[in-house]
Formats: sequence, structure tokens, C-alpha cells
Amino acid sequence: MLTVLEPEGLYPDTDLERQILGPDVRILQGPAKTSLAEVPDDLMAQADGLMTLRMAVPAEQIARMPKLKVVVRMGVGYDRVDRAACAARGIAVCNVPDYGTMEVAEFAVLMALSLRRGLILYHDGMRGPDPIPWAVKQSVLHRRQQTQTFGIVGLGRIGSAAALRAKAFGYRVVFFDPNQPNGWERALGIERARSLDALLAQSDVLSIHCPLTRTTRGMIGERELRLMPKHAVIVNTARGPIVDIDALERTLRDGHIAGAGLDVIPEEPPRHPEPALLRAYRAREPWLAGRLMITPHIAFHTPEAWDDIRRLGVETMRDVLVDGLQTNVIPPGSD
Repeated sequence: MLTVLEPEGLYPDTDLERQILGPDVRILQGPAKTSLAEVPDDLMAQADGLMTLRMAVPAEQIARMPKLKVVVRMGVGYDRVDRAACAARGIAVCNVPDYGTMEVAEFAVLMALSLRRGLILYHDGMRGPDPIPWAVKQSVLHRRQQTQTFGIVGLGRIGSAAALRAKAFGYRVVFFDPNQPNGWERALGIERARSLDALLAQSDVLSIHCPLTRTTRGMIGERELRLMPKHAVIVNTARGPIVDIDALERTLRDGHIAGAGLDVIPEEPPRHPEPALLRAYRAREPWLAGRLMITPHIAFHTPEAWDDIRRLGVETMRDVLVDGLQTNVIPPGSD
């Protein structure tokens, strides 16, 4: 009998898991809150399959699971799984790439619109004992969508969904993704940039939708931010370390970047000492008023998305562990 371990005990029952995995698979739930180290050795030793949502899966924890054959990371990103340690033992690593697609795409475009149309600026300004005047407030943030280019880094499922939504609002949409074949842009009615620099140079709004890999870590630094048009806006709903947050703080402070929306930051939750940008944001420093939105990595969140991630995660485990398929297996060299 195969055994699947859910170390976080995510759900009050395992009825759905039993229905999908079948009678020949045992499901164990663990007590972990922050780390796999909290799971007893006897549970770890039984696991043929591991399903994890928030937990990192480092080499030392993989070593505690001698029977492990499959890791399913219940989300799109898989950067917290030590894939080298898994590969050394022939353990398949899978993600769930088809959940939260609409939610994250919508959130990214909504962040851009909220900044570009002044929603955050006026919302912040009207609160408190000394509200701004009941009138138009001039800001370089404010632009008509039809006059702007919406740039997308990474045109996978979420990036494609964001492209269609931005296009519907009237933006000219351009993307950079060297992994997408020629002609992909024609299916969506958008344009392709030949390089990241070429994309940045024309992006009034830049939205990040690529995975965190060795190549993309720190990809958007000060040089890249300064390639963007003056008074541009950047939105990141992918992974925090893709954008250099200190460089973002400097370019926001001197006005080259007009605004930013961050659903992700380099370290989540942030630890002390926090980056300068987070400190300024929490202190409500006047220079940031209406220019920065930070949310706690929740762009994916709807009840429907939570249902999807459970069902699709279990279906992936069934396909790979029980049926021997390659559903959502991350190929070697993809990072």
C-alpha cells in the first residue's frame, strides 16, 4: 500500500483525497505549522508521496523520507523544494500550474489600475483627520490606459491571462518570454519584445509573471528599473526575489518609478531588520503616499482557488505516484 503524507494537515478530513487516490493509498496528516522538522520520524518514514503547500522541502528533510517517490508542491512555484536532492534519488517534483490563474492575473491588473487611476492615492489621502482637498490631485501616476504599454515578463498561464485582461482595458500589451515559441503572441493578439531590455524600455506598466529560478533571481535590479520610462509602474505577483527591493526603494524615492504593487517580497513574512522600503511603507512616510501597495502573498485567494488547489494537487499525486504518468512533473534543467 502506498502512503501519501500531508504534513500540514490542511483539511479537516481526507474524504476527497481518498476518493481520488483510491482504496490502495493511505493518507496521513501531520502536525507541521512552519517546518517539516515538526513532523515525527515515524510519519516521515512512511511517505511515498509528499503534498506540501507552505512548507520548504530541504535536503535534510528529504533524507528523513527513505521511501519518497513524489513531491507535489500545491502551487505554481517550486523554488522551496530542493530539486537537486530529489533528483539525486530519482524523486519526481511536481507543481500545480493550473490553479489561481484567473485570480492572480486579475490581481496584477487591478494593482496596476489602482495605481494608474489614483484609487490608492485618493483612498489614502481622504482618510485621517487632515484629508486632502475635495478636488483633483495632480500626480504623474495618472494615465489613460490607451496611452500606455503594459509589459509582461513571463507569458505562461498567468501571464497570458493577465495579457488578455490588460488588453481588454485598452493597454497595448507586449511581453518577453524566451521559452514561448514564435507565434504565441499572435494567438493572444499582443506583441513580443526580443529582449528583456527592449521590453523594459517601453513598459509604462511592468507585470512580473515568471518563476523564481537561478536566472530570474534579482533579474529586475536598479539598472533594469532605470531602463523603464520615467514615471512607470511595476507590479510583482510572482516571487519577491525576482525584484531587488532596495533598488525599487531608490527608484521610487527619486521619482523614476512612480508606483509599485507588491504581493510578494524577498522574505515572507518579513523579518527584522526589514528592507528600507517596507519600513517607509509601514511608517506611512509622505513621499510614498498613494504610490505603493503591499499585500501578503494573497493574489491567488478565493474559495474557488482553494478548492482547485486541493483537487488538482491530489489528482497530480494520483497521476504520478499511482498511475506512473508525468503530469506536472518539473523537467530537469528548468531552473
